[in-house]
Amino acid sequence: MENTQKLRNARNVLLKLHKTLVDYEREMYEGIHGPMTAAQFLNVLLEDQDLAWLRKFSMLIVEIDEMFDIKDGVSGEMVNASLVKVVELAEMRGDDESFKTKYQSALQQYPEAAGSHAELKRILSEN
Repeated sequence: MENTQKLRNARNVLLKLHKTLVDYEREMYEGIHGPMTAAQFLNVLLEDQDLAWLRKFSMLIVEIDEMFDIKDGVSGEMVNASLVKVVELAEMRGDDESFKTKYQSALQQYPEAAGSHAELKRILSEN
């Protein structure tokens, strides 16, 4: 598979995974704090440091979307650099232990997240 298509596929699964993780966190948050509207939860999502780990996903999705929106076209180097970032996120590379802990916990406790994570890893491993 060509890397541009691989990145597009990975981005789509990353978006699905992000939504699943947000739903998981919302369920947990509302279990403690009670039901809230979508707007209220969005504010919590943007401001609560316990949910900051999800921003790694949203920021990478936005970065990929912006790259694909470049009018002059996308270079192979740009695509490859973005793929590396997706791999690093999916493999939980880096020094952010809080991110790793929360992501692993969500994958263990939420089967939908684990399924999307596995799908993402499968796409990234395709040649």
